[in-house]
Amino acid sequence: MTGTLAERWRAARPKPAGIHLDSGACSRQGFAAIDAAAQHARHEAEVGGYVAVEAATPVLDAGRAAVAALTGLAATDVVFTTGSNHALDLLLRSWDGDRSVACLVGEYGPNLAIMAANGFQVSPLPVDTTGRLHVDAAAEELARDRPALVHLTPLGSHRGLAQPLGPFAEVCRDLGLPLVVDAAQALGHLDCAVAPDAIYASSRKWLAGPRGVGVLAVRPEFAERLRPGFPPSEPAAPLTVLQQLEHGESNAAARVGFSVAIGEHLAAGVQQVRTRLAEVGRLTRAAMADVPGWRVVEPVDEPTAITTLEPTDGADPHRVRAWLIAERRIVTTACDARRAPRELTVPVLRLSPHVDVTADELGQAAAALAEAARL
Repeated sequence: MTGTLAERWRAARPKPAGIHLDSGACSRQGFAAIDAAAQHARHEAEVGGYVAVEAATPVLDAGRAAVAALTGLAATDVVFTTGSNHALDLLLRSWDGDRSVACLVGEYGPNLAIMAANGFQVSPLPVDTTGRLHVDAAAEELARDRPALVHLTPLGSHRGLAQPLGPFAEVCRDLGLPLVVDAAQALGHLDCAVAPDAIYASSRKWLAGPRGVGVLAVRPEFAERLRPGFPPSEPAAPLTVLQQLEHGESNAAARVGFSVAIGEHLAAGVQQVRTRLAEVGRLTRAAMADVPGWRVVEPVDEPTAITTLEPTDGADPHRVRAWLIAERRIVTTACDARRAPRELTVPVLRLSPHVDVTADELGQAAAALAEAARL
C-alpha cells in the first residue's frame, strides 16, 4: 500500500464518526484486527472454543514474539492478560518477598490502589518540578534505602511527559533492584525495549487492538520469585509460573485481534510510528497553545502524542468533554485527580490523537474548545 504512514493508517480502518483525539484511552482498531477476531469467534462456533484456540497457536505465538520485540524480552516470557490492571495485580499478589515498592509521585491512581490492596508500602521516587524522574537522585536514594521492587510508568495517563526509562533501567540493573514497568501508554508509543524484570500493557491504546486484553512479560529470573496462588501446581501435573499466571478463562478472539494489531504496528515501522507520534504531539500543542481558557501543560517538543489542557478560567473538563462529543463529535478524555492522586490537583482535558490526525482536525478541535469556553 502506498501513501504516508498517516494515510495508510487511516485507510486500514473504518471511517471515524467525527474526530478521534482519544487514543490514550482507546484507539480505533483496523480492519485486519477486527476481521481476525471475528473469524476466530466464527471458528469457535464451528469447531468449539478449545479446538479453535489450538488452531490459533501460530497467531498467538506471533503476538507474543511481537511483544518481545517491543520490550527486549523473549517470546517465551510473555503471557496474555485481560489488561494492565489485571497484569499488575497478578504480579503483585504473586510476589514472594518484602512488600515495598518505589514509584513516581504521579503514579496512576488504580496502580496505587492495587499496590495497597496487595499490602505494598509505597515510597516516592525523586522528580523535578515538571514531574520527570531525577535519575541521579533516584540512584542515590535507592542505593541508600532499597525497596523490594521499583515500579515505573514511562508515560502517564494524566500527562504526556516521557520518563527516562532507558537510563533508569540501567540504574536498577546496576543496583540489582527488580524493575516493573507499566507500559499501558508507552508500548507502541515510546521505546520500551529495555528488558526490565517485568513489563505489562493493554492492547487498546496506541497499539490499536481490541479491549479486554493485555500482556505481561516477565524475565525468568524474576518469575522464580513469584508464587501464584492459583491454580495449584502439583508434582503430578507441574505448571510453570507463566502457565499459572495465564491460567483461566479468556477471550481468545480478542487475543487473536491483538496479535494481528501488534503485528501491523511492527510492519508499519516502530521508529516511524514513534517519530510520527512525537510530531503529532508538537502539532497538537501548537494548535492548542492560544485557545482561550486553557493552558497546555507539556513542553511543545515533548516526544509524545499526549497533550494535556489545564483550565485557566474555571471550565469543567468533564462537561467540556461531553459537549465536544454531543455537539462536535470530537472525542477526548477528562482526567480527574483519581488518575494521579498524589500529583494531579485539578481536572484536566487530555487530547491523544494517533498518527492519522490532520491539521484541519486539530484546527476544528481548537475552535470547538474556544467555543466551549464561551458557554
